[in-house]
Amino acid sequence: MSTGQNKPFYVIGISVRTTNENQQAAKDIPALWQRFMSENIAEQIPNRLSNEVYAVYTDYESDYTKPYTTIIGCKVKDIAAVPEGMTYKRIEAPNYKTYVAKGSLTENIVYNKWLEIWNEDINRAYTSDYEVYGVKASDPTNTEVEIFIGVN
Repeated sequence: MSTGQNKPFYVIGISVRTTNENQQAAKDIPALWQRFMSENIAEQIPNRLSNEVYAVYTDYESDYTKPYTTIIGCKVKDIAAVPEGMTYKRIEAPNYKTYVAKGSLTENIVYNKWLEIWNEDINRAYTSDYEVYGVKASDPTNTEVEIFIGVN
């Protein structure tokens, strides 16, 4: 776990408005991932800077117990061309606390790391938090996913 600052950047992708209440996000987010993979959304994103996939949590109503938007997509050079049915988000550059989820995706390592984050006493900004699925996430059985949490 480390802290730092990132430069602002844009992500283009597909999104869902969801909530952690009544396990709703546990249904909505896997469904969004399924769509992202099955429709090969990454290939349709113009001006992407890499093959890394970003899962962004943003537009929080208040905190993690209330509705928020999840966007799964890629970091892009610019937002001149946002395909129909997709959305974009400018990820500001507040201070971030970084976590790494390691292990097998089948063992819910990312969700388990979120459980730790929710139980930690950190002064979250609730602007945009995001996960990065890069080269180290290519093997689902032995993966590393970075999670960036905006803090005040």
